[in-house]
Amino acid sequence: MTAGAVARAEDASPARDCGRRAARDTLNRLWERGRRFLGTELAIMGGAMTWVSERNLVAAISNAGGFGVIASGSMSPNLLSAEIAATAALTRCPFGVNLITMHPQLAELIDVCLEHSVRHIVLAGGIPPSAAIARIRDGGAHPLCFAPALVLARKLVRSGAEAIVIEGNEAGGHIGPVSTAVLAQEVLPHLDEVPVFVAGGIGRGEAILSYLEMGGSGVQLGTRFVCAYESIAHPNFKRAFVRASARDAVPSVQLDVRFPVIPVRALANPATERFAASQREVIARFSRGELSQKDAQLEIEHFWAGALRRAVIDGDVEAGSLMAGQSVGLVTREQSTVEILDELVDQALAVIEARQWGGGSRHGAAQGGDAPQ
Repeated sequence: MTAGAVARAEDASPARDCGRRAARDTLNRLWERGRRFLGTELAIMGGAMTWVSERNLVAAISNAGGFGVIASGSMSPNLLSAEIAATAALTRCPFGVNLITMHPQLAELIDVCLEHSVRHIVLAGGIPPSAAIARIRDGGAHPLCFAPALVLARKLVRSGAEAIVIEGNEAGGHIGPVSTAVLAQEVLPHLDEVPVFVAGGIGRGEAILSYLEMGGSGVQLGTRFVCAYESIAHPNFKRAFVRASARDAVPSVQLDVRFPVIPVRALANPATERFAASQREVIARFSRGELSQKDAQLEIEHFWAGALRRAVIDGDVEAGSLMAGQSVGLVTREQSTVEILDELVDQALAVIEARQWGGGSRHGAAQGGDAPQ
């Protein structure tokens, strides 16, 4: 580098530092509502992934400035109590708990969260009863609810939800029928009573920025954190994520409308093919009169029992369920949680900074869920 070039670089450095600070101020302004609601540096929630979102990953996300969320799944109240206590021992930062609304002990699980002074409780897996929302608020905590449409989001807010999560079908695990990009356009311009967090297929900072600029208060990411060093997912499970492309994360197949299959997005594997074959065999037995419709439905539903644990914990990636969002194509290596969050923030800041310098974004802001995931 010539002496003149060195001098120009030195002159530009303070300006660049100023530009980065200005970009960070802009980003903080965009997600200030979400940060304030969560009590965090970053308005990035960790998606609640059963067997993955446990004490180690949850604490790591919170310690890195995000908002970790425990996936309670089918935990009993005693198990959840132990998990909350173990997480609190690893972080002094805010974290939340995700509860399944269909859990038979939902009220008791809420009480466990309140006893441990968990300030944010996410109700998922169905439209929560008003009594559950009221129980959370009466206990001094903040209820967050998933809403698959604007009309339901408004209903939940009237019932007392203090924040809404909208999740598109690009997400991993149980999914709805509408994409993140469409849900964002349906909800964000029309719901400003409470913070709204956007989820599903988000894997880069440019996409985060685009949803914030549309009116979102923050985002939720799950798939990007599966391959964090702090994630206890089996190495085989992580390798499957690193090797996968977006097109490998597909919804479960339903062969007969008489036997509904709850749509779940996961990486295609031999078990996926066996599930289709199992459905065909069960339907044939029903058609021959060997099974009642109820028994046939139960056999179909039982196929995946325990399959997620087999994959995540035991590492059986052929017989287990590899739940993953389409953003799995953006998971290219194992990283620390800090590095993942820093990378997402830096990508968002780079777009803002490029605009401030008048050059535009090299890549352009990603168009939400329709960006390559």
